[in-house]
Amino acid sequence: MRGSETGYLIREILESVIVAVLLAFIIRFFLFQPFYIPSGSMEPTLKKGDRIVVNKLTYRLGEPKRGDIIVFKYPVNPKRDFIKRLIGLPGETIEVKDSKVYIDGKVLEQPFLPKKFTYNSNFGPVKIPENEYFMMGDNRNNSEDSRYWGTLPDENIIGRAIFVYWPFDRTKKL
Repeated sequence: MRGSETGYLIREILESVIVAVLLAFIIRFFLFQPFYIPSGSMEPTLKKGDRIVVNKLTYRLGEPKRGDIIVFKYPVNPKRDFIKRLIGLPGETIEVKDSKVYIDGKVLEQPFLPKKFTYNSNFGPVKIPENEYFMMGDNRNNSEDSRYWGTLPDENIIGRAIFVYWPFDRTKKL
């Protein structure tokens, strides 16, 4: 190989690497992010050790919806990321009693929970402030959620969990 051909090849490789790193950076920080499930607070939907993909663009284009599984900066310590299900929306009044969630006095249907699921804490009623959300883990008896630390400010939201990619036998859309 002559010197000019070697220089051309090195330049092509460097350009390819720079483009790949730039694309990876854009995807990771603006579009999608992998997330590791560190606890059992979202069981049975998500198990400890599951790995998921979080869509960071979803809430730039639209509002969060009740039932979404959301990754967010923990309000008590924003250096930690948490994952919970959105239960209550801004302006609603939420109450938890006798293993049921009430939104504005009406029982919330929760098809993602096991049948005859019971949990041992009552809460509220509390009105959810504007631009804030009420979050709960699916494993209600083992979840540090809005019942303990309050409502979630919308600026703490990172994105919506969209699917489990690991382990392979648990791969599913959320």
